[in-house]
Amino acid sequence: MTAAASSDAELISAHAAGDPHAFPEIVRRHRDRLWAVALRTLRDPEEAADALQEAFISAFRAAGSFRAESQVTTWLHRIVVNACLDRMRRRQTKPTVPLPEAGPGEPVAPRDHMAERETRLVVAAALAELPEEQRAPIVLVDVEGYSVAETAQMLGIAEGTVKSRCARGRAKLAKSLGHLRNRSADANVPVDGVNVQQQRQREAR
Repeated sequence: MTAAASSDAELISAHAAGDPHAFPEIVRRHRDRLWAVALRTLRDPEEAADALQEAFISAFRAAGSFRAESQVTTWLHRIVVNACLDRMRRRQTKPTVPLPEAGPGEPVAPRDHMAERETRLVVAAALAELPEEQRAPIVLVDVEGYSVAETAQMLGIAEGTVKSRCARGRAKLAKSLGHLRNRSADANVPVDGVNVQQQRQREAR
């Protein structure tokens, strides 16, 4: 069986057994998605590239300890997220997450690009003010779209912890970004990936 036809788990096993072609195939398969997560978390291409490189080195070295208790992709994402958080702690890097270019609640009139830029800076500052333990789950769940279960595995915490940290983070974002909402269409306007109506429904459960 060729490397390209092997499963991720088989490639990890082959790499641990000394196959020089196995790990490069793992990198090829998952590099783009992992890069997107690193860039979303750090919002700095150089920092993201360094974090991704550190993560791949860690995965390369730790492959022998992989026990297939989770999917390889989840294991890799957890390593990348941890590498990003480590760089944020070491260098006090503050991530920024831009607002979508278009979406529900988009104004009909031409956008004021200066105002839009200022809005993105405000959103970035609000995210940066969140504690790291809340910021990481929010980026993974609300920005990247991962499920609570996947996020829990990536961060190595319980699903209930992910939910509670997201809820606390969303409450803080809603408070600090409340003035950005279009109050006439409040229920449908996402605040940097957090839909206000969905947030309220989740918090009411």
